[in-house]
Amino acid sequence: MKVTFKLETFEGPLDLLLHLIDKSEVDIYDIPIKMITDQYMEYLGMMQELELEITSEFLVMAATLLSIKSKLLLPKPPVLEMEWNDYEDEGYDPRDELVQKLVEYRKFKEIADHLRDKELERSLIFTREPADLTPFLPIDQENPVEGLQVADLVWAFRKALRKLAGRGKVAKIRRDEISVKDRMKEVVGQLKQSGGKILFSKLFDAEITREEIVVTFLALLELMKMKRILCYQHKLFEDIVIQAREEGSIDGLAADEIRY
Repeated sequence: MKVTFKLETFEGPLDLLLHLIDKSEVDIYDIPIKMITDQYMEYLGMMQELELEITSEFLVMAATLLSIKSKLLLPKPPVLEMEWNDYEDEGYDPRDELVQKLVEYRKFKEIADHLRDKELERSLIFTREPADLTPFLPIDQENPVEGLQVADLVWAFRKALRKLAGRGKVAKIRRDEISVKDRMKEVVGQLKQSGGKILFSKLFDAEITREEIVVTFLALLELMKMKRILCYQHKLFEDIVIQAREEGSIDGLAADEIRY
């Protein structure tokens, strides 16, 4: 009948000592060196029985434990009254050096275990390549009067009014009135005739009245609001260019769009 022995693997003698200390539930700062040494030697004997290879580190630690054990068991020699004594001080404990190594080794082992846990935790997280989210960005509404300032419209309005200043004509009351909708159709018709682009000053003839100027301004603002036209200037204080938008249609206007 074949018997199989299973021994825990240790990274070194310090790892084995920590295992024995934790298993025995003893204070690492007050190690019962006799008990730990016996357990350590028992483990090495078991490894020899199983014909396992024992590295030199384990043998060195065994010699160190036996040396500490002998120092603790043997009585101290009498202290000679000399200025200098090469023997240990009265409070010297031969276990101190071993305890310091074990404490430091435990500290690094805990750090290694913590990093291993973090590695395992990170390995459970799966990532994907960044996707293009451009189609989901909010679309900014285009400003129909982008590039124009209020001062530009005021200046164009005053320029149109100055054409009436020196005429000296008496205002006449006319019953026929032009609506904003009709004026918009007239502007659209002029744009068609001029190839989709016309100067602001070309919208007015020599006999235009103040009421027609106001209606023309309202018609232009409504066409810009409906995105049928756009207005711009090449330079400051130049004549405003009115151009039909390529994406908009200027063929006609719905009857219910403008009611004044």
